[in-house]
Order: sequence, then C-alpha cells, then structure tokens
Amino acid sequence: MPNTTANNTPEPTARSFPGVQRLNHPLIQHKLTLLREKNRSSSSFRRLLQEISLLMAYEVTREMPTQLVDIETPLEGMKSPVIDGKKTVFVVIMRAGAGLLEGMLDVVPSARVGHVGLYRNPETLEAVEYYFKMPAGMPERDAIVLDPMLATGHSAVAAVTRLKATKPRSIRFVCLLAAPEGLRTFAKAHPDVQVYTAAIDRELNDHGYILPGLGDAGDRIYGTK
Repeated sequence: MPNTTANNTPEPTARSFPGVQRLNHPLIQHKLTLLREKNRSSSSFRRLLQEISLLMAYEVTREMPTQLVDIETPLEGMKSPVIDGKKTVFVVIMRAGAGLLEGMLDVVPSARVGHVGLYRNPETLEAVEYYFKMPAGMPERDAIVLDPMLATGHSAVAAVTRLKATKPRSIRFVCLLAAPEGLRTFAKAHPDVQVYTAAIDRELNDHGYILPGLGDAGDRIYGTK
C-alpha cells in the first residue's frame, strides 16, 4: 500500500517526478525532522541547515567531473583524480538560499558564488527580480542553484531562466523541501534541470506555503517575521 499523510492523502514520491532526486539518507532525514519543529531557535535552525546542506552537497556533487593530475606520495609518484572547484558556482536565491551556502562551501571551498535577488509578490505569488550577479566565464562553469523551498516554483523558474541567459555548462537545483505544484511548474519550464530535494511534501496552502513544511525558511534562518 502507498504511504499516506496525516490526512490520509497519498504521500508524493520522487517516482511521480522523473527529474527529481530525493536525498533520503537517514542523517539528512533525521536533521530535517529536527529542523521542522516549530519551537526550534534560529541559532539551532541555522546550525541544522548548515549540517543538512553539507550532507546534501556530497550527493549533489556525486557526478562532478574529475581530471587526473601528477602528485608525489611519500613513497612514489602517481596520477590521481581532482575536481576543479573553481568551475563550480553556487547560485544563491536570496535571501533564504544563503542558509544552504555554508555547508556547500565546506565541501567545495574553491567554488564561486552567484546571487539572484527575488521576492514574491504577495498578491500574485509571482517572482520579482531585484538583483543578479554571477562570476565571469559562466559558459565554462557548472551552476548549482540553492533555495530551501520549492513551493509555487515561480522563484525557481525565474532564477533558472535568468541564469540560463549566462549559458553555464550545466545547472542543478537544490532545495530542502518541494511541493508537487512547484515541481510540476519547474519541470514544465526547465525539464532539462535536475532537482535535488530532501523531501516532497503534500501540497501548498492558499498562501503558497508548503504543507506540512517548516514555515518561512528565511524568517526562521534570520529570526524575522
């Protein structure tokens, strides 16, 4: 029998979304459960988010290309694989995406960082851009877009559309939580972009928030309302 949520509706699975990879490592899922708790402090929320993003980074970068270089061990010379971290760009969707950045940089410290500033129109729920800054030489770089929540999908679609204009070598999208509505919107606009998420939640409410979700990620990161 399929898994069901508390209200007896079928639980969404990655199988329903071919372009989505759910990162179900037990440590990621454990820390995500702690992150969801409503009474968790901002400092604890930030620490857990950093820990989860570090764990997610290992999975997201699994297919990162490597090249052989000559090195000397204490015993002899050899050829050994390395990545070119400078070819990786973490693209932060401001402001909440910054919460995922620290853990990613812990794994790939030489990566460059780009920023896309978007806010959601409270009436239309559409994304409005106010800032965009990327490193030079994007056609030679692999972009990993960071945003904790893929809710309506409008911000993610707008950010990736803008990013594609810089012609990066590849694009991946990373989020903590995704709603089925957002995944469908994103896949329709960008079927070529792989999505990595820790969980696919049930649905959106009337205000565009993910249910059961974890609230507003930006507010919980920065202690604002």
